[in-house]
Amino acid sequence: MSVALSKFGLEQGGSLVHKSPVMNGCLTQRVLVLNRLWQAVNIVSAKRAFGLLFQDHAKVIYSGDDGLQVYPLIEWIDFSIGHPAINAWDCVHTIRHTIRVPKVMLLNFYDRLPMKEVKFTRQNLFERDNYTCQYCGRTYSVRSLNLDHVIPRDRGGRTSWENIVTACVRCNTRKANRLPHEASMYLRHKPERPKWRPFVSFVIGSEIDESWNHFLNIS
Repeated sequence: MSVALSKFGLEQGGSLVHKSPVMNGCLTQRVLVLNRLWQAVNIVSAKRAFGLLFQDHAKVIYSGDDGLQVYPLIEWIDFSIGHPAINAWDCVHTIRHTIRVPKVMLLNFYDRLPMKEVKFTRQNLFERDNYTCQYCGRTYSVRSLNLDHVIPRDRGGRTSWENIVTACVRCNTRKANRLPHEASMYLRHKPERPKWRPFVSFVIGSEIDESWNHFLNIS
């Protein structure tokens, strides 16, 4: 591998030799990382992604006209030479060549999912319930939504994923301090702890690369 890296103007340790302010900016771009089972598990900087690639811990997944293609380091460099990036911010430079910044990486060995839980926050509750009142089923803006304890706190209801739902002001006022059936109201969905992976909740509502859409389910 060291001979191959030298051939393409790379250091043996897997670092890019030539650096510039533009290149440093390129290396801060976000790259989606998949585990060995093609499940999204993390978002890393392009600098970290190149480190994984140079150390043979991952391959590049490229989405093109021919579908998804997987490239190890040397093949990705060859592809970059034959298909140069149009935008200067989408590539980095070595002494001899220009290498495209990957958008998605596939880990060679890791097959687990992160075990961290999604934080219990007001915003994440809105995201879980899709900004929809769980009683009337209408979608509202954040300013028109409240959080309702399905089982009221004075009846032992907990402030948890399983007992909090998004409710519009009107439904929240109508239900008041009662159980749903006591107010002749019914939940559209049973409140549950989200199954999002932590980094997926991080990218909800933010701009993501189109090549990520195939691997993310954030609806």
